[in-house]
Amino acid sequence: MLKILMTLLLTSVALFASSEASTGGNPDLTMTWVGFACLFIFVVGYYFVAAEEKYAIDKAKPALFIGTFMFMLVALYYALNGLNMDLVHTQAQHLILEISEIFFFLFVAMTYIESLIHMGVFDRLKYNLISKGFTYRKLFWVTGFIAFFLSPIADNLTTALILSTVLITIEKTRKDFLVPGAINIVVAANAGGAWSPFGDITTLMAWTAGKGAFTDFLFLFPSSILGYLVTAVILARFVPNIVPEFDATKEKKPVMAAGSKVVMGLGVFTIFSAVMSHQVLHLPAMWGMMFGLSLLKVYSYGLKRKHGTDHFNIFQSMAKIENNTLMFFFGILAAVGALYFIGWLALAAVVYDPNVLGPTWSNIGVGFLSAIVDNVPVMSAVLKSSPNMGLDQWMLVTLTAGVGGSLISFGSAAGVGVMGKLHGIYTFGSHMKYAWVILIGYIVSVGVWYIQYQVLGIGA
Repeated sequence: MLKILMTLLLTSVALFASSEASTGGNPDLTMTWVGFACLFIFVVGYYFVAAEEKYAIDKAKPALFIGTFMFMLVALYYALNGLNMDLVHTQAQHLILEISEIFFFLFVAMTYIESLIHMGVFDRLKYNLISKGFTYRKLFWVTGFIAFFLSPIADNLTTALILSTVLITIEKTRKDFLVPGAINIVVAANAGGAWSPFGDITTLMAWTAGKGAFTDFLFLFPSSILGYLVTAVILARFVPNIVPEFDATKEKKPVMAAGSKVVMGLGVFTIFSAVMSHQVLHLPAMWGMMFGLSLLKVYSYGLKRKHGTDHFNIFQSMAKIENNTLMFFFGILAAVGALYFIGWLALAAVVYDPNVLGPTWSNIGVGFLSAIVDNVPVMSAVLKSSPNMGLDQWMLVTLTAGVGGSLISFGSAAGVGVMGKLHGIYTFGSHMKYAWVILIGYIVSVGVWYIQYQVLGIGA
């Protein structure tokens, strides 16, 4: 326990590891007034993000404020002290590029989901599930398993958005079903994405960085599935084992709009395009997503010509996107980028020194850090600092960064996406009531990794 606490303490110095592990040729501003000011602003801003339910403030507001304000303070410091302003401009450009890749990826995924909602796809799915007489607890398991096995293909964020939409169409008021169900989807999506090279942004980063071959990641399946199952078994006990109210004589079977199956097919092809763009064409994943959006727009034009303007309007789907989720990502990544630029991240790699904590305890700590900061910037920092580790340790950090992001509601893209979909229901506070269950699953995942890689030598 002492080592874990030391891990959390020491890695908190490197808490804000976003894109690079060092500041390169940039001046170190950590011990200046702007360095301490930005660190303080970040902590305060994150407090209000975590306490959005308490203060009834949308998490995007503090995130966007600190992200933009911190960078402006850094630029002001450069200007007042006659430093090279080109460094600020260059860093801002790099940061915009990083943010835009995530921003547009999410934008397209959300557009497809809103389009499918408009066309009645999720209403039909809800009808099919409830009409079978499934209890809330069975629905909990169905959505969880779908999330776990869909995530390796469609990525954890898209999977979480889709399944949380299904959840809210099944039941809109019962928090005793919605909150555990939402947590179940987030945990399942993150665990499922951890063992697939393109199931999560963090695993995709590790794969493209050459830290493991495609098949190497598949060996994480036992850790992912067993950790998820332990969490789900305990969590299911809090879900009511009763059948939702359903009257077949009153509930009409929803009819999906014409063209909905084609839109579903285009959605699958869009995910495929994103993967192929990144892996084969060496373009950002969002390029393939935007290509998929262009296909949807072309198809919507055909639907309009055939069925009229009211049948399907893609701009109406775009208007219904959870923009607060997009703004949250922009703000928090900008804030983390500012902390990198100041120089706080140069200390990130020190914890991997065997004389400090060593790779195993450090990688376990990465999971907790991912929950606090978000797993994408944390994984990026580990990759950029590139500590000297074997394949077994790179698989461990891939596992902990992915699964550990579930410990806090905003620790992963999947969690943030579900918070947007179940606004006011799935919150930081409601998630933390069950955090101990997720922690047990996290410990099980790490334990399975240890037995598999360190004891049995399987996959190493």
